[in-house]
Amino acid sequence: MEKIKLNLGELFSGPGGLAYGAINSSLEYGGTHYSYGHAWSNDIDHDSCQTYIMNIPGAHSGSVYCEDIALLNIDNLSSIDIFAYGFPCNDFSIVGKQKGFAGTYGPLYKYGINVINKFKPKFFIAENVGGIRSANDGEAFKKILNDLSNSGDGYDIVSHLYKAEEYGIAQTRHRIIIVGIQKSLELKYRVPAQTTKNNYIPVSKVLESIPFDAPNNEFTNQSKKVIERLKYISPGENVWTSKMPEHLRLNVENAKLSQIYKRLHPDKPSYTITGSGGGGTHGYHYYENRALTNRERAAIQSFPNDYAFFGAKESVRKQIGMAVPPALSKIIFESILKTYAKCPYLFIESNIDINYNA
Repeated sequence: MEKIKLNLGELFSGPGGLAYGAINSSLEYGGTHYSYGHAWSNDIDHDSCQTYIMNIPGAHSGSVYCEDIALLNIDNLSSIDIFAYGFPCNDFSIVGKQKGFAGTYGPLYKYGINVINKFKPKFFIAENVGGIRSANDGEAFKKILNDLSNSGDGYDIVSHLYKAEEYGIAQTRHRIIIVGIQKSLELKYRVPAQTTKNNYIPVSKVLESIPFDAPNNEFTNQSKKVIERLKYISPGENVWTSKMPEHLRLNVENAKLSQIYKRLHPDKPSYTITGSGGGGTHGYHYYENRALTNRERAAIQSFPNDYAFFGAKESVRKQIGMAVPPALSKIIFESILKTYAKCPYLFIESNIDINYNA
């Protein structure tokens, strides 16, 4: 049987959510076995790089470039067939001021353009938050799509707002993923059909399958006041909707975010797991009066229970919250293999239609 392995390069690789999905994707079709292999990756965060090396087959200190993207010399990188990057989304998130290109992180997508121009991969994947569509009155997203389309020798691109809960992940996490295919291949990418659109995975299913001795499963030492506060919050409720005594209520103006001290509901997907935030934003167990452990957060993100994260507790929380769910990544990388092999698969129409060349 012929074997075709597509070499993967990444920027802003984080702890390996995209890569783990890719490495675990494969296809046998028409007498050929298709798969992916790690070529190189880059991230500025040391702990994320160590986590990546620990979990991604083929990754090592010589292939994972742990440095500022501005200092990375792409001339030293090996050639690749597929490129992936979840460029930092802080300036495009709906939580915040949406600075877009005026912010620190907005222009970082251009480093991916440089990689595509140099290596001209057959495919690329770019990931960001849904809020990117409205940044700068929608002009930022149009420019990004236009620049990606015209990079290299030209790409046909398909962008789609994926809802993780519709693809077997026990979390309502919505992200835009852009897939580009080199125009010369004359292939058309289709958005893979949802697998759990009308049958969401309850968060209790993944949390109750975690072994007690799983890595990164340390409990947080909760203060007595937090424990007392949680006693009055029912599953699915938050500090604002609960019937809580006055002395336990939060005296904070203009901060009634729905996730503040919000408990998960055991029969529903989790709300979006985040990588940062102060008191009340850590995610809270549906029955036990405590914040989630990092292992529980990782399970909600669809990382396997033996996927160990390197670093201190807050560093691990950040890595998990910033990652792409590996289970969603796997579905997308598999659909790219099927597209390349011209193998039919169930698909849906993209839910984003933007005339980015206007």
